[in-house]
Amino acid sequence: MNKLKPVSLDEVKAAAARIAPVINRTPLFKLNVDDAPAEIYLKMENLQAIGSFKIRPAASAILNAPKEKIADGVYTASSGNMAQGVAYAARALGVAATVLIPENAAANKVAALKRLGANIRFMQDDEWWQVLTDYGHPDIKGLFIHPVAEQDVLAGDATVGLEIFEDLPDVDTVLVPYGGGGLTCGIASALKALKSNAQVLGAESSHCAPLTASLEAGKPQSVPILPTYISGIGVGQVLDEMWPLVEELVAGSVVASPEEIADTIKLLFERNRIVAEGAGASGVASALSGRAGTGKIVCVISGGNLNPEYLIDILQGRVPGS
Repeated sequence: MNKLKPVSLDEVKAAAARIAPVINRTPLFKLNVDDAPAEIYLKMENLQAIGSFKIRPAASAILNAPKEKIADGVYTASSGNMAQGVAYAARALGVAATVLIPENAAANKVAALKRLGANIRFMQDDEWWQVLTDYGHPDIKGLFIHPVAEQDVLAGDATVGLEIFEDLPDVDTVLVPYGGGGLTCGIASALKALKSNAQVLGAESSHCAPLTASLEAGKPQSVPILPTYISGIGVGQVLDEMWPLVEELVAGSVVASPEEIADTIKLLFERNRIVAEGAGASGVASALSGRAGTGKIVCVISGGNLNPEYLIDILQGRVPGS
């Protein structure tokens, strides 16, 4: 288990400099809703080349690795977006990439990995989770890039917080989709290092809200995962190695229902012409409900890799799978 610490200002600035040639510096747009309970802004990570913020932590880790460690390639265990980030960054550097993904991974994300030239290996859920727990697989060569719990990964995540502060230094609240916790803790680290007074809240869905359960219990919890169209959040548990950072940096959590999130995906498309995946819309759904309070709120649109069939359903007023 890696020992993690809050990202320092020097670390986040170094990460921002090394990933600058690979990423897009994404804009901060105001949500086009007149009757919202707060002044809501959208941090547009869905505009990255892979449609997700995960290009930042992947590039940060790979670009900061010694060349001899990536000579045999790199690999990660991810259900989609981190896999795409590693594949994209590795291709940019001319390095081989292998991605280990669950058998039920979203078809559109698998197709994207094939386009990026990744070597794809499907695994059963328990075997896949063991790779994350063990920080690697004994039969695969190359450098393992953990999707969440590595210091260079956190530093890449933290660059989102740096950009938010640069664009809106008086932000009151930042809502971050909570999956493994890397993006939430990375952004919170950056804002703390920058002496911001903003509170950072993890955004979850009621189909699976382990952060909320863990904060209530005061220790990491595992919760059931109900079937849903939403991916990227709701992994079932808060990782033990992330918990100390969560306790120190995260002010709380907000939870939206899958129905609210579907309504928000539709609203984002109609009002701002934004395609957000379920995780990316989760914070906006809670902000619109008033559960995140008032003032200036930034919602991180963490990704836009929504299954097109789901998008069609949602735009027609249906909740996928219901």
